[in-house]
Amino acid sequence: MNLKERIQAFSKLGSYFSNQVEEDFAQKIKEAEIKNPWFTKGNLMQAIKACSVQLTSENLNAWLSPYHLTDNKKAKNVLIIMAGNIPLVVFHDFLSVLISGNNAVIKLSSDDNVLLPFIIKKLIEINPEFEQKIQFVEEIKNKKMDAVIATSSDVSAKYFDYYFKNAKKIIRKNRKSVAILDGTESKKELEELAIDVFAYFGLGCRNVSKIFLPKGYKLDQLFEAFYPFQNVIEHKKYANNYDYNKAIYLMGSHEIIENGFLLLKEDSSLQSPLAMLHYEFYEDFSLVENFIKENNEQLQCVVSKNDIPFGQTQSPNLWNYADGVDTIEFLTENYS
Repeated sequence: MNLKERIQAFSKLGSYFSNQVEEDFAQKIKEAEIKNPWFTKGNLMQAIKACSVQLTSENLNAWLSPYHLTDNKKAKNVLIIMAGNIPLVVFHDFLSVLISGNNAVIKLSSDDNVLLPFIIKKLIEINPEFEQKIQFVEEIKNKKMDAVIATSSDVSAKYFDYYFKNAKKIIRKNRKSVAILDGTESKKELEELAIDVFAYFGLGCRNVSKIFLPKGYKLDQLFEAFYPFQNVIEHKKYANNYDYNKAIYLMGSHEIIENGFLLLKEDSSLQSPLAMLHYEFYEDFSLVENFIKENNEQLQCVVSKNDIPFGQTQSPNLWNYADGVDTIEFLTENYS
C-alpha cells in the first residue's frame, strides 16, 4: 500500500465521519457514552467532527508534502499508549503512524476503548491492507518496539520514560492552555473563548484553564459570554466537581466568584481544578510574556489575538503537533 492509497483511505474515512448515517455508528456512540459518562453524545460528535474536517485529500496532502515520504522503507512497529481524558484524543498519533507507512501497536485506554476500534474496523473495510498493520495489546511489558508514543499523566510519564529508556519515544505529560485578553475583544470573540474553556467539560490539555486580563477588566463580560454553556452544570459528574471545589475553597476562606456553573479564582498558578477557571490581572504585558516563556514546557496552547484564535484550541490542523513535537519527523527518522 503506497502513500497515495493511504491518503485515499483516510480521506474516505473522513467522508464516512461526515455522513454518520449507519445504525451501527449511532450504536457505538451510545455505547461509548454509557462506558464513560464524560463522553456525552455532544462531546463524541465534536471529536468526530474535528477528525472529519481534517481528513480530506487536500489537507492530508498539504500536511505530508514537506516530508518526502517514500514507500520502500521498512515499516516500524510503533507502540501507541493512548489516553482517555477526551474522545479520540490520540487519533492524530494513530493517523500519523499509519499514514507514514508504519505499523500501529495500540494500548487502548479503558476510558476510551469503544470508538477507535469501530473506526479501525471501518478503515479496514475501506482498505483491507490495514488489517496487517494494526494490532491491539493489553499489556506493554516485554514488548519490543521500534518506537513508542505515550500520552499520560505526569506520574505515568515518569514510569514510561524509565520503562522505555532505551527506546525511541515521545512521552507526553500533562499540559494546560491559557488565554490572554487585551480588553478590546468583541462579544463574538469572548463567546468563542467560552468554547476553549468548556469543550469536553475542560478535561483536555487544549482547554483554557487560566486567563490573563488587563487590570480593571470587568469579569461580568466573561460571565455574559460564558452563559450559553450554563447547561454543563446539569451533567452530574461536572456538578459534583463544581460543588466539591466550591465547598473546599470556601472552607479555606479563599475568595472565589461563581455564576452557578463556573468558579473563578484569582490565582497565579496555571493548573485549575475542574469547573474552575483561574485568572490574573496584569499591568505590564512583559510579565505575561515572561510567564509564557517560563512555563513553555507546561503549555499546550496560548489563545489571543496574536496566537491561536479564540474558539480554535480543540480544532487543530494536522500540522499543529501536540507539545510541538513533529510526529511525522519522529516516525521517519532512521533508528538503529
